[in-house]
Amino acid sequence: MREKLLHEKASYLRDAVFSASDGIVTTFAVVAGSAGASLDPSIVVILGFANLFADGFSMSAGTYLGVKSEIEYEKAEGDSHTESATPWRQALITFISFDIAGFFPLIPYVFNIENKFALSIFVVGFLLFVVGTLRGRYTKKGVIRSGLETLFVGGFAAIVAYLSGFVIRNYIV
Repeated sequence: MREKLLHEKASYLRDAVFSASDGIVTTFAVVAGSAGASLDPSIVVILGFANLFADGFSMSAGTYLGVKSEIEYEKAEGDSHTESATPWRQALITFISFDIAGFFPLIPYVFNIENKFALSIFVVGFLLFVVGTLRGRYTKKGVIRSGLETLFVGGFAAIVAYLSGFVIRNYIV
């Protein structure tokens, strides 16, 4: 029984950390790519919200299908330890985590705050570090190391997005 509960909690943690991190990174990728391309802030908001809803739904649908497939496979193989797993709950955790975390990079644009891109960079860096430290806390790994790891992986994705927007805007279109 303890093993089932532990597995269930771990799967919720996995989905929350993965989707929150992805929500932050993909939404900031829209922000960074738009900044690199020198797009109008209103376009950043439109693209950012389109990303939040479309990618959040896509991830939650993928989580639902993935968890359902895992349960069905394990049942077919005679393993019943995932009986308490609920694909709908996993999908909901994914959607909510993605959309809440993913909204933060858009805050300076939604509320028309000065130095939008710089503030978004700061917010994203801070949040990625926090998500990483929470992951480290639950996994009993070094919280600072885990925070920095999440920050650097997400930061690299942001740099790629910014450079993509810059290169496409200045050298392709």
